Amino acid sequence: MIHIRSKREIELIRNSCKIVVEAFEIVRDMIRPGVETGVIDKEVEKYITSKGARPAFKGYNGFPASSCISVEDEVVHGIPGKRILREGEIVSVDIGVECEGFFGDSANTYAVGEISPEKKRLMKVTLNALNEGVKQAKAGKRLSDISNTIQNIVEGAGFSVVRDLVGHGIGRKLHEDPQIPNYGAPNSGPRLRPGMVLAIEPMVNLGTHKVNTRSDNWTVITKDGLPSAHFEHTAVITQDWPDILTTIVN
Repeated sequence: MIHIRSKREIELIRNSCKIVVEAFEIVRDMIRPGVETGVIDKEVEKYITSKGARPAFKGYNGFPASSCISVEDEVVHGIPGKRILREGEIVSVDIGVECEGFFGDSANTYAVGEISPEKKRLMKVTLNALNEGVKQAKAGKRLSDISNTIQNIVEGAGFSVVRDLVGHGIGRKLHEDPQIPNYGAPNSGPRLRPGMVLAIEPMVNLGTHKVNTRSDNWTVITKDGLPSAHFEHTAVITQDWPDILTTIVN
């Protein structure tokens, strides 16, 4: 079931998203060579709880941290810990917040110091795919119009979209209907209606779209060991342009 949210519910989701965005301001300033991912996660949790909110990921199906921090070939769900960020790496950070019973969710990929032109292009294409996909999130469009737009941009640039993972609806739960693949034919799936709230999140690999999961049962990695980038917005369908509740901060 795809929920149509009231104005009040959307404002509560907006508030959770605001906390997510503010947490990313802390993350942005911490991304540099020599920093442990676990230290970043502790600061994210500290900030979220200071706002009277809860880190949505911590404890979700047993996930042990407040943010997902995925480095280089780690696509998503990386567990923060003792890993030290190194010059030339890229790192994807995914943050979710629950406040007053409603959720916000966003992801961003950062460069650690100076990175290769290839990684810069991967990040640029992934962010562009997100932005263009969000533009399709308008009343009257079909859900797969988002998916198809993302796929065309990514594959047109010579990269690949991860097919085993999807975006999702969001609201009273972190993950709600509908699932939003990042590939597929246009003009299919549910018709988009005002009040739907979607978390759109292309995960883009430099090489193959195929992925594996590490023995920790969480960290998804590229099968060929090449880097991956991940960006995500939470957006509300309106009668006009989508209302983006999150801001990607670089």
